[in-house]
Amino acid sequence: MKKHRRQFRLAEFYAHRGYHDKPQIPENSLAAFRRAVEYGLPSEFDVHLIADGSLVVFHDEDLERQTGVKGSIEAYDISNLRKLRLEGTDEMIPTFDEVLEIYEDTGLPLLIELKCVNRNYKALTKAVAERLDSYKGEYVIESFDPRVINEYRKLRPEVIRGQLSQNFFRKREGLPFYQVVLLTNLILNLITKPDFIAYKFSDRDTPALRWLIDRLGFPEISWTVQTGEEFRTAQKDGSVPVFEQITPEELKKLIRR
Repeated sequence: MKKHRRQFRLAEFYAHRGYHDKPQIPENSLAAFRRAVEYGLPSEFDVHLIADGSLVVFHDEDLERQTGVKGSIEAYDISNLRKLRLEGTDEMIPTFDEVLEIYEDTGLPLLIELKCVNRNYKALTKAVAERLDSYKGEYVIESFDPRVINEYRKLRPEVIRGQLSQNFFRKREGLPFYQVVLLTNLILNLITKPDFIAYKFSDRDTPALRWLIDRLGFPEISWTVQTGEEFRTAQKDGSVPVFEQITPEELKKLIRR
């Protein structure tokens, strides 16, 4: 099998869901993204397609962890989401447009995860691709759902795409066994043809991942890195860390050239 040869550039690191600082600055909030820009940090974040066709930036399918309100975010329209607040702060759930506006003229790359829910992968992928057509900044996209990666490849073959995964044998996440096998071992890469792999940092010993990275030369992103030691380990191994919980002072030492 040929080694992976498509040429592109990932950032050296990404701030996970913006450069949040809980409890004052929630994840995936405009404040977290403004703080990332202030410190000159590329960011990773998550995009959902909600009931009225709006694209919003939020991680979970369920609203409760971050807003205290039960229910699927996909069932809401934007006017109702605007009534909610993130983690006891005054921050609202931002729209995709609002986050892109913060980054567009900064030159900072983005790592954009598409969150598929209830088989909405085609509508989600189409909406994100069409919005990003007019975005002037640098970005790559990723998803846990291979259908999203495959659909994006069909719609925008020039856009760099990454397959997110982890060792689902260790944490099943409610998946049927056949999906655990397929997703852990990245078997559907044969169909979806991603450009990079984004794998859980603590699962980097998974044999299938090591074969793709070490033997076939796939670029690797590691999530989520939470200490300076993990950050250094990822970079030493040639992997791009997606990090959180690292202070500006420690981060300055880690990225000093």
